Amino acid sequence: MSETRRGASRVQDPPPGAERARWIPRRCTGWVLPAVVVRRLRDRRVRMPLYAVAGLVLAGAAWIAVTGVLARNELLAAQRSLQTLRQHLAQPAAAPAAAAGPPAAPAATVRNVVHDATGHAARAHRLTTGPAWFPAAHLPVLGDPFRTVRGIAEASDRLTHDVLPPLVRTVEELDSTGADDGRHLDLSALRRVAPLLEQASRSASRVRADVDGLPHGTWLPATDRARTELARQLDRITPLAHDAAAAARLMPSMLGADGPRRYLAVFENTAEARGTGGLPGAFAVLRAERGRLSFEHFGNDTELSEDFADVDLGAEFNGLYGPAAPTRTWVNSNMSPHFPYAARIWAAAWQRHSGQRVDGAFGLDPGAVSGLLAASGPARLPDGSAVTAHNVVDLSERASYALHPDFRRRKAYFLDVARAVAIRLLGASADPTNRTALFSALHRQLGEGRIKVWSGHAAEQRELLARSFGGALPGGSAPLAGLVVNNAAGTKLDYYLDRRLTWAPGRCVDGRREVTVTVRLANRAPASGLPPYVVQRLDDPPYDTRPGDNRLLVSYYASAGATLAGATLDGRSAQLSHGAERGHPVFTLDVELPAGAARTLVLHLLERPADQSAFVLRQPLVHPLRARALPNGPCTG
Repeated sequence: MSETRRGASRVQDPPPGAERARWIPRRCTGWVLPAVVVRRLRDRRVRMPLYAVAGLVLAGAAWIAVTGVLARNELLAAQRSLQTLRQHLAQPAAAPAAAAGPPAAPAATVRNVVHDATGHAARAHRLTTGPAWFPAAHLPVLGDPFRTVRGIAEASDRLTHDVLPPLVRTVEELDSTGADDGRHLDLSALRRVAPLLEQASRSASRVRADVDGLPHGTWLPATDRARTELARQLDRITPLAHDAAAAARLMPSMLGADGPRRYLAVFENTAEARGTGGLPGAFAVLRAERGRLSFEHFGNDTELSEDFADVDLGAEFNGLYGPAAPTRTWVNSNMSPHFPYAARIWAAAWQRHSGQRVDGAFGLDPGAVSGLLAASGPARLPDGSAVTAHNVVDLSERASYALHPDFRRRKAYFLDVARAVAIRLLGASADPTNRTALFSALHRQLGEGRIKVWSGHAAEQRELLARSFGGALPGGSAPLAGLVVNNAAGTKLDYYLDRRLTWAPGRCVDGRREVTVTVRLANRAPASGLPPYVVQRLDDPPYDTRPGDNRLLVSYYASAGATLAGATLDGRSAQLSHGAERGHPVFTLDVELPAGAARTLVLHLLERPADQSAFVLRQPLVHPLRARALPNGPCTG
C-alpha cells in the first residue's frame, strides 16, 4: 500500500501485471476499478442495455407488487364467497312463506355465489401469470413466495371451475321436482350428474395434492398463511366432493331406481351406551321406490326381544361378545363398534320376526335427529307438543323418564316421537325448497358418525365401507386409538358420562414404540332427583351401590400388532382381558363408576413404529369424546 498526501485516502497498490490497465482510486470504498471498465461504463452503448435491464427488473418488481395486491384482493373476495356458500348450505330450512314472503330459491343462490367466486379466482389467476411472475417464481429461495401465490391462484381457479360447478348442478337436480308430482327425487337426473361428480372428486384430490406441494415455510409469512387457509378449505371441500360422487353412484339403486327397497332404521338411545353408540330401541321399516320414501312399520325393542339372528360373525366376535349373546338379545346386538355386525344382526332378527327381507339398515341417535330437525323444522306429537332440534336429545334421553314413569306409556311415547320425526323429515325431503338444507344437515350427521348405513348388496356395501358413515372399525396397520364403552349396569346414566382420551407416543425400544394411553371417565349424574328407571341396576352386583352409580365395560381397541405391557386404574395395577377384532387387539376392563366420581385408566402399550399419529375412533354418545393424539414420528437409532 502507498501513502498519499495528507488528507488523502489510503488506496490499494495495483496488482502485478495491471499497469497497462491503470487502476483508478475510488475514495471511501477501499477498492479501485480498472480504467478499461470505467471507460466501458461511460460508453453509452454499454450503459443503455444495463439501464434497460435494470429498468425491466424494476418494472417487473413493480408489476409483481401491484398485481400481487390486486390478486390478493381477488382471492380474499373468492374466499368470502366460499364462506357465504358454506353458510348458505349450513343454514336451516327457510321460514314459511307466510312469515316473510316467499323464500329465495336455494339452488339459484348457490349458483350465483359460486359464479361470483369463480370470477374472482379467474382474475387472481390471470394477474399472477405472465413474463414477470414466471421468472420470479423460479428464483432459488427468493422465489418461494411468488411460487406459492401463483399456486394458490391457480388452485382457486381450478377449484371454482372444475370442482364446485358439478356440486352446484347436483344441488339443482336435487332441488328440482320429480317427473310426476314433485314428491320424490329425480333419480335419473342424479345418474346424469354422476360422471361430473366423479370428475369433480378427482379434480379436488389433484388440487389438494398440488396445494400440499407448494412451499410451506417461505420468507413471507402472509403467503404461508394464505396457503394454509386454502388447504383448510380444500380439506372440507374434497371429502364433500368424494361423498357427493359416492352418493351419485349409490343413491339411485338404494332409493329404488331399479326396484323397491326396504330398510330397517334403528334409533339408538345413547343414554345407555353400546359399541356403535346407544342401545337399540325404537325402529322403523322404510320403503324406497323410484325415489319416493314411505314408512311401513314402527316398533320398539320389546317387539324383537324374543327373536334371534341366525348369523355367524366369527370366532373373534364370539370370544369378545359371546357372553352377552348379541345375536339373541336385541338390546345387546350392537356391542361391537363395527356397525356392519350390528346391521346384519338387526336384518336377520327382523327377517325371523316378520318373514320380510330388508335390503339394508340405518342406525341413528337423537343427536342426529337434532341436526336433521334443525334443517326440516319441528315435528308435532299427537298431544300438540313439539319435538325440536333443541329439545329432542333431552326429551328422549332424560326428561321422558320423569314425564312417563309407566314402562308401557313411555315405550308408546318413544314410538310417537319416532313416528312424528320420521313424517316431518319425509315431508321436508319431498319439498324442493327444503332439500338443500336438509341434505346438507344429513351430510354433516353422516360425517360425524351419528348416522350409519349398511347395505345387504355386496357392491353397495363395498362402497359404504370406504366412507365414514359405513361405521366400519378401521383396518390396516395405521395407529388406532379406540375407546369404546358398553353400559353393564342397565342404567340410563350414560347421559351424564364424560370421556377423555390421550394417546402419547414415547421412545422406541428394540424396534417397538412405547405408547401411553390415558382414559378418564367421569360420572356427572346428580346425587338425587333422578327417576328410578334411570338409576336402577339390572346387573345385581355383589357389592353395595347408591342411586346414580354406574358400571361400564371399558374396551380399548389398539393398533394392529400392539401388545399390553401393563395397565393401572387410579394408580393401582389392573388386569385387563384380551381379545381381538378385525385385526386389532382389544383390552377390556369392568369399571364401577360411582355417581360424582372420576376414574383414570392408563395403558402402557408397545406398538409397531409409524410416522403418523393415531386415528381416534369416536363412539357417538350424548357428550362427545375429548381426545388428543400427540404427534408421532419414525424410530431412530
